[in-house]
Amino acid sequence: MLAAGTESLLRQAREVGAVELGRFCARISALLQAEDWGPDTLDALRRLFLIVAATKYSRRLEPTCVALLQTTLCSPRCPERLQLLCAAVLREMAPSNSLSLSCDHAQSSRQLGLVASVLLAQGDPQQVRTVGQCVVKVLESRQSEGPSLTHLLPVVSKVASLAPDALPEEQTKALSKRLGDWLRYASVQQGAAHASGGFFSTPRARQPGPVTEMDGSVATDFFTVLSTGQRFTEDQRLNVQAFSMLRAWLLQGGPERLGATDADDRSELEGSTVSVLSAASTASHLLPPAEWLREKALEYCQRLLEQSGRRALRKADSDLQKACLVEAVLVLDVLCRQDPSFLYRALPSLRALRTRLCGDPACARVLLPVAQFFLHHGEAAAVDADAVCQHLFTRIPSEHFHSPMLGFEFVQFCRDHLLLFGSNLDLLRTSFPNLFKFLAWSSPALTSEFVALLPALVDAGTAVEMLHLLLDLPSLTAALELQLRSLQAASERPLWDASVRAPGCLEALRDPQAQGLFQHLLRAKASGTVERLTPLHQLLQPLASCARVLQCAQAVPTLLRAFFAAVTQFADGALASQLALLLLERSDSLFPVEGYEADVHRVLSSQFPGLCRLHPPLVVERAKELLEFVGSLGGPRSTGHMLTSVVWAIGEYLSVSWDRRCTAEQINRFFEALEALLFEVTQSRPSATLPKCPPQVITVLMTTLTKLASRSQDLIPRVSLLLSKMRTLAQSPAVGPVHGEDDLGAVRTRATELLNLLKMPSVAQFVLTPSMEVSQPRYHRDCNTALPLALDMVSRLLEREAGLLPG
Repeated sequence: MLAAGTESLLRQAREVGAVELGRFCARISALLQAEDWGPDTLDALRRLFLIVAATKYSRRLEPTCVALLQTTLCSPRCPERLQLLCAAVLREMAPSNSLSLSCDHAQSSRQLGLVASVLLAQGDPQQVRTVGQCVVKVLESRQSEGPSLTHLLPVVSKVASLAPDALPEEQTKALSKRLGDWLRYASVQQGAAHASGGFFSTPRARQPGPVTEMDGSVATDFFTVLSTGQRFTEDQRLNVQAFSMLRAWLLQGGPERLGATDADDRSELEGSTVSVLSAASTASHLLPPAEWLREKALEYCQRLLEQSGRRALRKADSDLQKACLVEAVLVLDVLCRQDPSFLYRALPSLRALRTRLCGDPACARVLLPVAQFFLHHGEAAAVDADAVCQHLFTRIPSEHFHSPMLGFEFVQFCRDHLLLFGSNLDLLRTSFPNLFKFLAWSSPALTSEFVALLPALVDAGTAVEMLHLLLDLPSLTAALELQLRSLQAASERPLWDASVRAPGCLEALRDPQAQGLFQHLLRAKASGTVERLTPLHQLLQPLASCARVLQCAQAVPTLLRAFFAAVTQFADGALASQLALLLLERSDSLFPVEGYEADVHRVLSSQFPGLCRLHPPLVVERAKELLEFVGSLGGPRSTGHMLTSVVWAIGEYLSVSWDRRCTAEQINRFFEALEALLFEVTQSRPSATLPKCPPQVITVLMTTLTKLASRSQDLIPRVSLLLSKMRTLAQSPAVGPVHGEDDLGAVRTRATELLNLLKMPSVAQFVLTPSMEVSQPRYHRDCNTALPLALDMVSRLLEREAGLLPG
């Protein structure tokens, strides 16, 4: 999270208008025109950079100011800090049509690096090629030795990633050779200290010492990014830069492309014992540049694996070890994919690393690239990736769910390697309760990632349990928050919403009666069982106002839509019936977060008809549960979206044409239940606890009752009387102030249409219960409460004034 001061500065920068920005640019132009390189100019350029970088859209700067920024960038007399700021401002303006920069304007390699960074930011492919050729020429010249290379290597790496074929083949070979040299043969002595010029300074006192390891011991092998010292030489800096660009260069720049001809010559030997021995014994000077770089990259990464096992003296060094370990394993993965003969040389080190990391909770992030390596190469090396995947899916989310960065990388790892999981895909699917802990804790950042991952996670065996957990996701967030608050060590507690205090919840967490529910909610794997968590909702109620819980509740509707979109692709009748029953049961069993129930009901009500369309007989199969649901509705619950959806489904699918098991007795029972419900919602007057019943509920109830009567014609007189009462009630002045004229008009119109339709029972049955041939395909796509367009035609037939003509 940003500090309050930083947020205030960003807000002020975004609020700067065009007029104010123009005046500020004029002030900067005056300073640059006068070549005032003092602190005022430095501060003004910092503010300008903040203004242009704080918004998503491009800011328009005065042409004079842009021209002076370019002039200052190329001035040999300008201080480096000002040139860095000028380049940063010009990059933020990209793409820009007012640039006149060229690599020819640069007076030094440092300036060339800055100018090249601005030109590359424009995104012009031709400009990328021009920059690449210019930088390569400088690198080839004798003047490129020493400090100049440190400014140009990042440019080469960027060019290689933007346009891999922009660099000529010969130059690429030469640079690959030099990258290998910098990786392997950097000095092992620290950089020399600057002479103080004092009386007692002597050459002996200024002699540099050897570099050291992270644990303080003197380095006995070649220099790497994990070697430490007081000062560093230029070749050591090049060593660090070479490693930082190594993976991108292997993937984009040269070795993969240039090594193709070399690979053809050795195709018969790759993967064999002969190739392993020859790769280890071939004289280095005989290797082609691409192979030379791969060889040195392998040695470098193996050295990093060895150094990462040393105990760092400082926390910052420990963090650096983990970061370098991640990059080293990723580079080894690339090397083994490009040349399988490296696999057998890297495998022992990676096996040992896997064993070490599985026992170190602090290295959880490093396990992701290790798992990736074994997924890519496990089959070729006869190594099973099950152990590391088992550790990943069972322990990492449970112990590190509060790490947003790890959560994002973990979900990305799952998405990127779905095709490689093989037998481990079942392990991934059964571990969804653990994965959802990342989602519950960091829902704003991970919602879109899980929307993409859900189709791979859900199957027929886990769909019901997963839907329960999605509906309980805010409860899971609250339980995780409570779990962290219960930690004894303050240093282990991540940040939470300190404004919410829940001492009673902490006591409930230790209550033996509630522990079973907590353990079920916090389970690591799918259990195949479902627990009613209503008692837990009451215990977690004080945490319902936490910001994290509210954010999670807002993400659930989106996740539910993604879930149903995936499930409907494979669900059979039995699963559709189970899910429909689950929607009925859970509609009144949700964690009481503000606005959550209404949002979820909107989604569930839109999905219930889809499940019925998928398996129409479920209305007859679940007749008992549907009757209980309708019978339990009343009061505030009679105004919800779920009621409209369920009543519509009853009227649409409770028919012999959909299920031969449908009987007149069932139709009569549903009719009586819905008739009682309609009477209740129309006779009750709104209050603070009983909101006004929307007209959609009334009209869908009338329509469904009419549909049922058309299928059991003994009910037609009864429903005709009911519709007449409803039309009379809608015309009564007493109900006008309660419902409004528009709502009453909709009820009157629907009642009139249905009464006219019932005057012709055979037509009513045809319109309200069409045969499969007529209903598929339908020529209308009406809402849940709409009737076919044929209603209008029938009404006109029965009205003498209308005749057969429209009007």
